[in-house]
Amino acid sequence: MLWEEAAQGFAAMGSESRLQVLRCLIRAGHDGLLVHEIQERSGIAPSTLAHHLKFLTGAGVVEQERSGRSTVNRANFDQLEQLANFILSECCADSPSEAKSND
Repeated sequence: MLWEEAAQGFAAMGSESRLQVLRCLIRAGHDGLLVHEIQERSGIAPSTLAHHLKFLTGAGVVEQERSGRSTVNRANFDQLEQLANFILSECCADSPSEAKSND
């Protein structure tokens, strides 16, 4: 994962409302949610919710799929896992106690 891609993903989650939307989608699992279902669970106004979904989708942490006249929104679990691995990949690399345990 490139630094720019990681920064965009983390920036998308950098708002309390967008994090709330993402958490709703994560809780829904691979089935995802329709916009009105996210709105009911989050209490976010529809116009504001559309803005947040656009931001999250643009960063690749949410995927949208048209189903007839509706749009199903899903957390992109692969992208979220890559972001988690990116930020944790250097865990404790500079810790003196970690260096000793690797000897």
